[in-house]
Amino acid sequence: MEKYGKLIQSAILALGLLLLGLCIKSGIDNFTNKDRRVTVKGLAEKVVDADHVTWNISVSGIGDDLNAIFSLLNGKVDIIQRYLKENKLEGKATVTIQPFSITDNHANAWSEQRPAFRYSVTRSLSIVSNDTKFISELKQKAADELLERNVILDGDYAEYEYTKFQELKPEMMSEAIAAAEKTAQQFAENSHSTINKIVEAGQGEFSIESADIPFKKKVRVVSTITYSLKD
Repeated sequence: MEKYGKLIQSAILALGLLLLGLCIKSGIDNFTNKDRRVTVKGLAEKVVDADHVTWNISVSGIGDDLNAIFSLLNGKVDIIQRYLKENKLEGKATVTIQPFSITDNHANAWSEQRPAFRYSVTRSLSIVSNDTKFISELKQKAADELLERNVILDGDYAEYEYTKFQELKPEMMSEAIAAAEKTAQQFAENSHSTINKIVEAGQGEFSIESADIPFKKKVRVVSTITYSLKD
């Protein structure tokens, strides 16, 4: 009887040692797998039409008689307004005529030799529209066609914006995450592993840049994601 008791105790001890070994191995494996991870970036990119534009054009004049300069510039502004109307801008944009900007060249002269003319005057028109393609096409020809009417533009600059990014954001985030997962899968295959789950994920880096066409914008989303790996 005593002999069987010792055998049972030995069996229990052996089983305990076996279970302990399995637990230690599992812990080591978990610790090893915990550090097996890969961090990848996913890119999503789209070219979209800008949906808002501010086009600023200006004319300038110099002289000693302010009233004469004002009259000259007002005449040029009238020509520009007629030109815009002839090109069917009405209803597609809002035109605002800015006040005169006056520089007294004599007051700003720091040397004994004063500029030939005392005043430099500029007057600008601000054209705001959501029809960015129309404005872009009109802008491309406006300077030359106004020159034929004896109007030289002193400034001619358009700023295009894309304001509907929030509507596009969910779709592009999904595309960026899918691109990151594809890269992670390729890495896992090369290391004879498989991706397990997402360990860390950033909200993504968003940017809106000018494209090759003036009224186009390039929207980019870059997501950085860390996946755990398993055999």
